Amino acid sequence: MSAQGQLLSNEAPRHLTSWRMRWHQYRNKLIANPRFQKWAARNPITRVIANRRATQLHHITAGFVYSQTLAAFVELDIPNLLAEGPVQTARLASATGIAEPGLLTLLKAAHGLGLLESYQGNVWGLGELGAAMLANPGIAAMVHHHRHLYADLADPTALLRQRDNTALANYWAYGDVKTGDISPAAYSELMATSQGMIADYVLDAVNFGARKQLVDIAGGTGAFARRAVARFPNLQATVFDLPAVAEQAAASTNGDDETVHSVQYRGGDMFEDSLPQHADFMSLVRVLHDHDDQPAQLLLNKTYEALPAGGQLIVAEPMANTRGSESIGHTYFGFYLWAMGSGRPRSAEEITSMMTNAGFNRIREAKSPMPSLVRVLVAEKINT
Repeated sequence: MSAQGQLLSNEAPRHLTSWRMRWHQYRNKLIANPRFQKWAARNPITRVIANRRATQLHHITAGFVYSQTLAAFVELDIPNLLAEGPVQTARLASATGIAEPGLLTLLKAAHGLGLLESYQGNVWGLGELGAAMLANPGIAAMVHHHRHLYADLADPTALLRQRDNTALANYWAYGDVKTGDISPAAYSELMATSQGMIADYVLDAVNFGARKQLVDIAGGTGAFARRAVARFPNLQATVFDLPAVAEQAAASTNGDDETVHSVQYRGGDMFEDSLPQHADFMSLVRVLHDHDDQPAQLLLNKTYEALPAGGQLIVAEPMANTRGSESIGHTYFGFYLWAMGSGRPRSAEEITSMMTNAGFNRIREAKSPMPSLVRVLVAEKINT
């Protein structure tokens, strides 16, 4: 043990006052003992647990290999190549331009991750996870741009020491898409692709009822707003986003879309400019976690001021400490948002507290059908 580690070890017992901490210290000393590890691996009772823990640790160790397998799977467009049914290796090699030995390495790796199924005669088809990617093109869109995140994570300790000027932050250039590596059009396309299914989950949780006016803040191309007015025909929506994004979204609106007359686009800076007034609902869909505490609280304060008495605010995003999805919150989004240079994952309790600080009352969680990907909090402004 290093001198620094010895120092921390000597200090730790003074703080171990709870039974849970004392139990964890005892457990960890036991697990760290090589003799115990050998005994656990041979004992019929503990062998299953030991094997499961070893597999879990290996998955963490191999995680980057798994993500790069997925990256190659997406870059070569294999889900779409197999969308119509199983295909032989030779045909896949011709379509991808990868020689069979190299391609087989990828196909077998993807099979191990559940992305592919293998059949006799060197035939490959989509596995359950691969087929699910066809239903949600946002997954592939996110994988494509993850190369910037992976570049930052090549030296994770350096990233933790210095958050500025990261590849991901330069890509997004958060706050002004015109200065970053991503154009307003590409930004809007990525947001629209990744927002669609999330929007449906949010709308499954929230009933607008007889409400008539929705303002979707930082709503991009209007994926959430368009789905909302389609599901609730009496609803009118305003999408409020950066001028470059709003202009691009309005210009690309399809005249044949039945929602075209129900959705308006307004450009502005949600921190500097006034928010649209007189909305029955305001929504922040995957917005709050992109910002540090001070601007996030400011944004909640501004929504409270803009809403009339009885107006409601929807906050929908993946949240930290979601049971069964802990690694999505603090692990994935923790590092992603750190590399982005802004924001952090928050628990539902933290967001509720921030809503309360802004003045909101009657804060409740609406049941999301997919809480691992998005949870939904609804707060009301009571006239006092």
